[in-house]
Amino acid sequence: MSKPVLKKSVSLNESGLVRAMRRTMRMKFMGRLAARLMACTPLALLAVTGTAAHAAESYARMAPVDAYLMDRAQEIALARSAAPASISRDATVLVMTRTGYETAVTGSNGFVCWVARGFAGAPDWPERWNPKIRAAGCDNPQAARTVTPIAKLRTAMTLAGHSDAEVADRIKVALRTKEIPPLEPGAMCYMMSKSSYLSDDGGHDMAHVMFYVPVKDGTTWGANAAGSPIFGGNYWFYTPDHQAEAAALPPLSVFLVGVATWSDGTPAAMPRM
Repeated sequence: MSKPVLKKSVSLNESGLVRAMRRTMRMKFMGRLAARLMACTPLALLAVTGTAAHAAESYARMAPVDAYLMDRAQEIALARSAAPASISRDATVLVMTRTGYETAVTGSNGFVCWVARGFAGAPDWPERWNPKIRAAGCDNPQAARTVTPIAKLRTAMTLAGHSDAEVADRIKVALRTKEIPPLEPGAMCYMMSKSSYLSDDGGHDMAHVMFYVPVKDGTTWGANAAGSPIFGGNYWFYTPDHQAEAAALPPLSVFLVGVATWSDGTPAAMPRM
C-alpha cells in the first residue's frame, strides 16, 4: 500500500463549506451536524440537500480497508496536529489498524489525540464511507474517558463487519452497564489541524474546538442563532429522521466554535453564521 501524504492546508471559503454549514444549521433539530465523531467531531459539514444526496450516491458502501489506513508515523503526526504542541506533545496517540484503534504513544497529560474516519461518526452521514476523511482530534481527559471509547467501539465493530443495528445495541449496553462511563462535565475536543480532511465540500477543513454536553437542544447555548459563533448538533445522528433511535440513547449534543488559528499558530479563516 502506498503511503498517503498529509493533505496541504486549504483555506475555508465562504461559497463552499461555510454556506453548506449555514443551510445545515437552519434545519429543524439544529441542523444535525454529524458526530464523531466522531465520535470526536462533527465530521459532516454538508447540508442535507443535493450535495449530501450526491455524496451518499458517491459513497454508498465501505471501501476496502486499505483505503482507510495510514502510514503509522504520518497518522501520529496528523493526530498530534489537532491541538497546539503544548497539549499534544504529552498526549496519548491512537492509530487505526485493521481491527480498530490501538495506542501508538502513551502520554502523560490525559489528552488523547487520534484521527477519525467517516464511519467513526453518525451512521446516517452521507460521507461516512468516504476514504479521504481524516479528522484529527485531541480529546481532553474528560472526553477521553467518556466519548473516545464510543468511537473506538464503533470503529472496531464496523471494521469487523457488524451492522449499524448491532453497533447501536452494543453501544447501548456499554453505556447502560457503565463499561463506557457517563459523559463527564467539561468534555471537549481540539480540532485545529490544517491537514485534516473533514468533507468533500468547500474548503474541506476548519479550525475549531468542540464541547460535548448532555442536552437534546442547543437553545440555551444560543447555538445556530443568527450571528452566534456557536454551531450545534446531535452527536448520535446527522439527520432528524432518527428521533426514536436517539431517544434510546443518552442526550448528547456537540457544540462547535471556530477559532482564528490552526494548531501551529498560523491564521485560519473564521466561519460566520
